[in-house]
Amino acid sequence: MPLGVVVGVGLAVAFGAMLQRISGMGMGLIAAPVLSLLLGPVDGVLMVNLIAVVNAVMNTLSMRSDVDWRKALPIAAALILGVVPGAWVITRMSSDLLLVVVGVLLLAALSVVTLGKRYVPRAEGTAPAVVAGAVGGFMNTLAGVAGPAITVYAQAARWDQRTYAATLQPIFLVGGTLSFVGKELSGAADVTAIPGILWATTLCALAAGIVAGKRLAPRVPAVRARRIALELAFFGGATALVRGLIGGISAL
Repeated sequence: MPLGVVVGVGLAVAFGAMLQRISGMGMGLIAAPVLSLLLGPVDGVLMVNLIAVVNAVMNTLSMRSDVDWRKALPIAAALILGVVPGAWVITRMSSDLLLVVVGVLLLAALSVVTLGKRYVPRAEGTAPAVVAGAVGGFMNTLAGVAGPAITVYAQAARWDQRTYAATLQPIFLVGGTLSFVGKELSGAADVTAIPGILWATTLCALAAGIVAGKRLAPRVPAVRARRIALELAFFGGATALVRGLIGGISAL
């Protein structure tokens, strides 16, 4: 495993964990496109799914007083509706096409979150939450990012920032677990294919990112941290899209 790849993975995980601890979202947005490019869209996203579970457990414990479990439950339960078709799609796509899909999903979701949030109508009842969970489960399985889909719903449901940041964590925990299990059971991915050095690096980077985020949280406005995460995710999504297109064209 090249040293540059190991360092790149570690930096992406540390920065994503730091931003997620500050703003509630960031791990998938930062790590998914970077790990997809460095390790491939299958192994990269699988790794993000597992890292997201560990990260979400720690954040849920530290932010549990602000978690709204009534809001989290219907979304978390609906994630499986998107995980199953997502795992099915992975087994039928080439790596280049998956990179294109990852890039397109990221850019589309982020565009809605950043550009279209003013026009999102108010959401009430269980149905919108279920739709958000299903879309989030699909995106999390394919691209390692459930946050944008749920953010659109949270915006429509008028969640306050404190509740939003905390309630996302148990949803990410369930989403990462379901996506990992779904891909392993369907044969869409194999966790044993990922070298041990990468797991050791990511766990250390994850711990460092969480510690840094906890210390910086009182000093950095959550809105600013989320804006940084979204901007970096746009760049990562565009890079994945371009790389996938170039690979697909070269194969012709």
